[in-house]
Amino acid sequence: MKKAGTVSSSNSSGKMRPALSPEARENQMISLAMDLAEQQLRDGTASSQLITEFVKRGSTKARLEKEILEEQKELMAAKTESLQSAKRIEELYENALNAMRSYSGQGVPDD
Repeated sequence: MKKAGTVSSSNSSGKMRPALSPEARENQMISLAMDLAEQQLRDGTASSQLITEFVKRGSTKARLEKEILEEQKELMAAKTESLQSAKRIEELYENALNAMRSYSGQGVPDD
């Protein structure tokens, strides 16, 4: 009887559905590499480089750096939204000024 939670070799060597995009293909390769790394770590056959990589990923420094990157991503999104909002406001002001000019009989100046 097979233990629960173990990865069988038949599952990992089975055929995967072909990826529909380069990003999906990359994700498949990453998944396979992570599965292999996990199996090597469990079996005790992992190289020192592999062990060092996962120790670094689990460090406080790596977690803080990841958190900082996520915050920077959110900040960039907020800045982009702010710039788009400012552009919309500028267009609204321009439309309002043109409307006032046309109501006063001055007409809209040509660009």
